[in-house]
Amino acid sequence: MTGTGNVVREEKEADHHPYFRPKDAATLILVDRSTAIPKVLVGKRHAKVVFMPGKFVFPGGRVDKSDNRVPVAAPIPQALEANLLKGSPKITPSRARALAIAAIREACEETGLCLGRKSDGAVPKLEGPWVPFSEAGLLPDPSGLFLIARAITPPGRVRRFDTRFFTADASAITHRVEDVIHPDAELVELVWVEIGSEPLADLHPMTRNVLDELERRLATGPLKHDAAVPFFHFYGGKMKKDVLG
Repeated sequence: MTGTGNVVREEKEADHHPYFRPKDAATLILVDRSTAIPKVLVGKRHAKVVFMPGKFVFPGGRVDKSDNRVPVAAPIPQALEANLLKGSPKITPSRARALAIAAIREACEETGLCLGRKSDGAVPKLEGPWVPFSEAGLLPDPSGLFLIARAITPPGRVRRFDTRFFTADASAITHRVEDVIHPDAELVELVWVEIGSEPLADLHPMTRNVLDELERRLATGPLKHDAAVPFFHFYGGKMKKDVLG
Protein backbone atom coordinates (compact mmCIF):
# COMPACT_ATOMS: atom_id res chain seq x y z
CA MET A 1 0.00 0.00 0.00
CA THR A 2 1.52 3.30 -1.11
CA GLY A 3 0.23 6.84 -0.83
CA THR A 4 1.26 10.38 -0.10
CA GLY A 5 -1.70 11.94 1.74
CA ASN A 6 -0.70 15.21 3.38
CA VAL A 7 2.97 14.36 3.45
CA VAL A 8 5.26 17.34 3.94
CA ARG A 9 7.72 17.50 1.05
CA GLU A 10 11.41 17.69 1.74
CA GLU A 11 13.71 19.69 -0.49
CA LYS A 12 15.01 17.80 -3.52
CA GLU A 13 17.84 15.60 -2.43
CA ALA A 14 21.39 16.42 -3.46
CA ASP A 15 22.79 14.11 -6.09
CA HIS A 16 26.49 14.93 -6.04
CA HIS A 17 27.52 12.52 -3.30
CA PRO A 18 28.19 8.81 -3.82
CA TYR A 19 25.78 6.28 -2.43
CA PHE A 20 26.05 5.87 1.33
CA ARG A 21 24.30 3.00 3.07
CA PRO A 22 21.95 4.41 5.73
CA LYS A 23 23.03 3.92 9.35
CA ASP A 24 20.55 2.59 11.91
CA ALA A 25 19.24 5.37 14.14
CA ALA A 26 16.49 5.90 16.69
CA THR A 27 14.50 8.91 17.87
CA LEU A 28 12.32 9.19 20.96
CA ILE A 29 9.29 11.50 21.17
CA LEU A 30 8.18 11.89 24.78
CA VAL A 31 4.50 12.79 25.19
CA ASP A 32 2.71 14.44 28.12
CA ARG A 33 -1.01 13.65 27.94
CA SER A 34 -1.93 15.18 31.31
CA THR A 35 -3.63 18.16 29.63
CA ALA A 36 -6.37 18.43 27.01
CA ILE A 37 -3.85 19.00 24.22
CA PRO A 38 -0.90 16.57 24.31
CA LYS A 39 2.56 18.07 24.61
CA VAL A 40 5.81 16.73 23.20
CA LEU A 41 9.32 17.35 24.46
CA VAL A 42 11.65 19.16 22.07
CA GLY A 43 15.17 20.41 22.52
CA LYS A 44 16.63 23.53 20.93
CA ARG A 45 19.95 22.84 19.21
CA HIS A 46 22.95 25.07 19.78
CA ALA A 47 23.17 27.91 17.25
CA LYS A 48 26.73 26.96 16.30
CA VAL A 49 26.31 23.25 15.55
CA VAL A 50 26.71 22.25 11.90
CA PHE A 51 23.51 20.21 11.58
CA MET A 52 20.21 22.11 12.00
CA PRO A 53 21.55 24.96 14.20
CA GLY A 54 18.95 26.62 16.40
CA LYS A 55 16.23 24.15 15.39
CA PHE A 56 13.88 22.33 17.72
CA VAL A 57 14.48 18.59 17.50
CA PHE A 58 13.59 15.34 19.22
CA PRO A 59 16.42 13.43 20.92
CA GLY A 60 17.91 10.73 18.76
CA GLY A 61 21.00 9.39 17.05
CA ARG A 62 22.85 6.38 15.71
CA VAL A 63 22.66 2.92 17.22
CA ASP A 64 25.80 1.95 19.17
CA LYS A 65 27.24 -1.56 19.35
CA SER A 66 26.67 -1.53 23.11
CA ASP A 67 22.92 -0.99 22.72
CA ASN A 68 22.33 -4.66 22.02
CA ARG A 69 24.35 -5.81 25.02
CA VAL A 70 23.12 -3.61 27.85
CA PRO A 71 20.88 -5.45 30.36
CA VAL A 72 17.31 -4.17 30.60
CA ALA A 73 14.61 -4.11 33.26
CA ALA A 74 12.09 -5.70 30.90
CA PRO A 75 12.20 -7.05 27.36
CA ILE A 76 10.73 -5.03 24.53
CA PRO A 77 7.07 -6.00 23.99
CA GLN A 78 6.57 -8.78 21.45
CA ALA A 79 4.21 -6.55 19.46
CA LEU A 80 6.84 -3.81 19.30
CA GLU A 81 9.44 -6.32 18.16
CA ALA A 82 7.04 -7.53 15.47
CA ASN A 83 6.63 -3.98 14.16
CA LEU A 84 10.38 -3.43 14.11
CA LEU A 85 10.91 -6.64 12.17
CA LYS A 86 8.57 -5.51 9.40
CA GLY A 87 9.87 -4.00 6.17
CA SER A 88 13.04 -4.47 4.20
CA PRO A 89 15.85 -5.23 4.56
CA LYS A 90 14.98 -7.84 7.16
CA ILE A 91 16.57 -7.41 10.57
CA THR A 92 17.12 -9.74 13.51
CA PRO A 93 15.36 -9.54 16.89
CA SER A 94 18.65 -8.43 18.47
CA ARG A 95 18.86 -5.53 16.05
CA ALA A 96 15.26 -4.62 16.79
CA ARG A 97 16.11 -4.59 20.50
CA ALA A 98 19.15 -2.40 19.83
CA LEU A 99 16.99 0.17 18.03
CA ALA A 100 14.61 0.46 20.97
CA ILE A 101 17.44 0.68 23.51
CA ALA A 102 19.22 3.31 21.39
CA ALA A 103 16.17 5.57 21.63
CA ILE A 104 16.34 5.40 25.44
CA ARG A 105 20.08 6.01 25.52
CA GLU A 106 19.93 8.99 23.18
CA ALA A 107 17.12 10.58 25.18
CA CYS A 108 19.09 10.25 28.40
CA GLU A 109 22.31 11.52 26.84
CA GLU A 110 20.75 14.54 25.14
CA THR A 111 18.04 15.58 27.60
CA GLY A 112 19.05 13.99 30.91
CA LEU A 113 15.66 12.23 31.08
CA CYS A 114 16.00 8.49 31.58
CA LEU A 115 13.44 5.73 31.06
CA GLY A 116 14.41 3.06 33.56
CA ARG A 117 13.14 0.79 36.27
CA LYS A 118 14.50 -0.70 39.46
CA SER A 119 15.73 -4.22 38.90
CA ASP A 120 14.43 -7.14 40.99
CA GLY A 121 18.00 -8.14 41.75
CA ALA A 122 21.32 -6.35 42.04
CA VAL A 123 21.81 -3.81 39.26
CA PRO A 124 24.93 -4.62 37.24
CA LYS A 125 27.44 -1.83 36.84
CA LEU A 126 26.84 -0.17 33.50
CA GLU A 127 29.49 1.87 31.69
CA GLY A 128 29.73 4.74 29.26
CA PRO A 129 26.43 6.49 28.52
CA TRP A 130 24.62 4.07 30.83
CA VAL A 131 26.39 5.24 34.00
CA PRO A 132 23.45 7.51 35.03
CA PHE A 133 21.22 4.43 35.12
CA SER A 134 23.66 2.55 37.38
CA GLU A 135 24.04 5.52 39.69
CA ALA A 136 20.26 5.69 40.10
CA GLY A 137 19.94 1.92 40.60
CA LEU A 138 18.03 1.57 37.33
CA LEU A 139 18.11 -0.51 34.18
CA PRO A 140 16.76 0.88 30.90
CA ASP A 141 13.11 -0.04 30.40
CA PRO A 142 11.82 -0.29 26.80
CA SER A 143 8.46 -1.82 27.78
CA GLY A 144 6.56 1.46 27.30
CA LEU A 145 7.86 2.27 23.81
CA PHE A 146 5.69 2.41 20.68
CA LEU A 147 6.90 2.56 17.08
CA ILE A 148 5.36 5.53 15.25
CA ALA A 149 7.22 5.60 11.93
CA ARG A 150 10.33 4.67 9.99
CA ALA A 151 12.15 7.05 7.64
CA ILE A 152 15.26 6.80 5.48
CA THR A 153 17.30 9.86 4.51
CA PRO A 154 17.32 10.45 0.73
CA PRO A 155 20.24 9.19 -1.38
CA GLY A 156 22.86 11.74 -2.32
CA ARG A 157 23.39 12.91 1.26
CA VAL A 158 26.68 12.65 3.11
CA ARG A 159 24.88 11.48 6.25
CA ARG A 160 22.10 8.97 5.73
CA PHE A 161 20.02 7.35 8.47
CA ASP A 162 17.45 4.59 8.62
CA THR A 163 15.56 5.99 11.61
CA ARG A 164 12.86 4.39 13.71
CA PHE A 165 10.74 6.94 15.55
CA PHE A 166 9.51 5.79 18.94
CA THR A 167 7.24 7.44 21.45
CA ALA A 168 6.71 6.97 25.18
CA ASP A 169 4.56 8.63 27.80
CA ALA A 170 6.18 11.20 30.07
CA SER A 171 5.23 9.01 33.04
CA ALA A 172 7.93 6.58 31.90
CA ILE A 173 10.61 9.12 32.90
CA THR A 174 12.01 7.86 36.20
CA HIS A 175 15.29 9.74 36.56
CA ARG A 176 16.71 13.12 35.61
CA VAL A 177 20.42 13.80 35.12
CA GLU A 178 21.25 17.37 36.09
CA ASP A 179 23.26 19.86 34.02
CA VAL A 180 22.84 18.05 30.68
CA ILE A 181 21.10 21.10 29.20
CA HIS A 182 23.23 24.26 29.29
CA PRO A 183 24.39 27.08 26.96
CA ASP A 184 27.37 25.11 25.65
CA ALA A 185 25.62 21.76 25.20
CA GLU A 186 24.25 20.29 21.97
CA LEU A 187 20.77 21.09 23.25
CA VAL A 188 20.56 24.43 25.04
CA GLU A 189 16.91 24.29 26.08
CA LEU A 190 14.14 21.75 26.67
CA VAL A 191 10.51 22.69 26.13
CA TRP A 192 7.22 20.81 26.42
CA VAL A 193 5.22 22.08 23.45
CA GLU A 194 1.58 21.51 22.53
CA ILE A 195 1.20 19.48 19.36
CA GLY A 196 0.18 21.79 16.53
CA SER A 197 1.65 24.92 18.14
CA GLU A 198 3.89 27.48 16.46
CA PRO A 199 7.30 26.28 17.81
CA LEU A 200 6.77 22.98 15.97
CA ALA A 201 6.11 24.66 12.61
CA ASP A 202 9.84 24.96 11.92
CA LEU A 203 10.65 21.30 12.42
CA HIS A 204 12.51 19.37 9.74
CA PRO A 205 9.92 18.30 7.10
CA MET A 206 10.39 14.61 7.78
CA THR A 207 10.05 15.16 11.51
CA ARG A 208 6.80 17.04 10.90
CA ASN A 209 5.49 14.09 8.91
CA VAL A 210 6.21 11.78 11.83
CA LEU A 211 4.67 14.19 14.32
CA ASP A 212 1.53 14.35 12.18
CA GLU A 213 1.35 10.55 12.37
CA LEU A 214 1.72 10.68 16.14
CA GLU A 215 -1.00 13.32 16.44
CA ARG A 216 -3.39 11.11 14.46
CA ARG A 217 -2.56 8.14 16.66
CA LEU A 218 -3.09 10.12 19.87
CA ALA A 219 -6.46 11.38 18.63
CA THR A 220 -7.79 7.82 18.57
CA GLY A 221 -7.08 7.16 22.25
CA PRO A 222 -4.39 5.15 24.03
CA LEU A 223 -1.49 4.12 21.80
CA LYS A 224 -1.55 0.55 20.55
CA HIS A 225 0.96 -1.63 18.75
CA ASP A 226 -1.53 -2.81 16.14
CA ALA A 227 -1.78 0.56 14.35
CA ALA A 228 -0.29 0.87 10.86
CA VAL A 229 3.31 2.12 10.88
CA PRO A 230 4.23 4.45 7.99
CA PHE A 231 7.55 4.16 6.16
CA PHE A 232 8.88 7.31 4.50
CA HIS A 233 11.56 6.78 1.86
CA PHE A 234 12.68 8.04 -1.54
CA TYR A 235 12.20 6.21 -4.80
CA GLY A 236 12.82 7.63 -8.24
CA GLY A 237 13.70 11.01 -6.75
CA LYS A 238 10.37 11.36 -4.95
CA MET A 239 9.35 10.68 -1.37
CA LYS A 240 7.01 7.76 -0.88
CA LYS A 241 4.89 6.86 2.09
CA ASP A 242 4.36 3.14 2.46
CA VAL A 243 3.00 1.09 5.32
CA LEU A 244 5.36 -1.40 6.97
CA GLY A 245 4.16 -4.93 6.50
